[in-house]
Amino acid sequence: MVNRLPVKRTRGRPAEGRLFHLFNYTLLSVWTMACLFPFLNTFASAFSDNHAIQSGKVSLFPIGFQLDAMRTVAMDSAVQRSLLVTVFVAIAGTMLNMLFTIITAYPLSRRDLRGRGVMMNYILVTMVFSGGMIPSYLLVKELGLLNNLMSIILPGLISSFNMIVMKTFFQNMPEELREAAVMDGCSNVRYIARIAVPLSMPAIVTVSLFYAVHHWNNYFAPLLYLDNPDLHTLQVKLRSILLLSQINFDFIEGTAGMQDNELSVIQESLKAATIVIATVPILLVYPWLQKYFVKGAMIGSVKG
Repeated sequence: MVNRLPVKRTRGRPAEGRLFHLFNYTLLSVWTMACLFPFLNTFASAFSDNHAIQSGKVSLFPIGFQLDAMRTVAMDSAVQRSLLVTVFVAIAGTMLNMLFTIITAYPLSRRDLRGRGVMMNYILVTMVFSGGMIPSYLLVKELGLLNNLMSIILPGLISSFNMIVMKTFFQNMPEELREAAVMDGCSNVRYIARIAVPLSMPAIVTVSLFYAVHHWNNYFAPLLYLDNPDLHTLQVKLRSILLLSQINFDFIEGTAGMQDNELSVIQESLKAATIVIATVPILLVYPWLQKYFVKGAMIGSVKG
């Protein structure tokens, strides 16, 4: 017989624990609102009446709901073209990124690969040092990629950090699984396509999301390598609207004869509408990928 000591049960949490959790929840709530307020204010300004914006009444919710600003931005042909360019770059760039990241990460995850340590050292160096802006520009120029969308995809084809994430996931897959596949006559390419990739969906989706967000928000590379306005991405177009006011006010009825201060108010509404259009599409991707993203985000914390 095993003597079991009586377990003393406590009802409820001590007062210190409740105060600690209350403090944490309050602090996190305030911090969350501080982070969300700029976006919510911009979103409300995009749908608010011009006089409400001018009087400073707009905070978190639209006042005097209107769609003129959103309609104006959506009708602008340059914004539509830049949106299509950005979508193409995000999709095509992410697919190429993942293709080369996977075919680089898998061999480096194999313990029987000779020279794996030397290769990893060279890759780690790129995370600390880079060639710089001018050498990168000269390289892209010599390759004939100026004013070509490949100039903003090929230079960053593989991210060392993302490759290491994929390598870590492949490395922690059971070795017996690969051995069984090899005994059944499965080649390395077939093993990657049929077994490794389907089992690595959390990591693949997480890394793909990192790549897609990078392409969507990329501003400096298009500004540096693309002089053709027809190839400008949405972020570059947004910069033009915010700084140079290139939106045509004639889209809005009744702008003729307006004073400068009234036009500036409409300009602020158009700026907010452009920011919303540039931000919302990438935000809509997260709910569909959340279940994979949560699993993939834990890779580095639970696997060595």
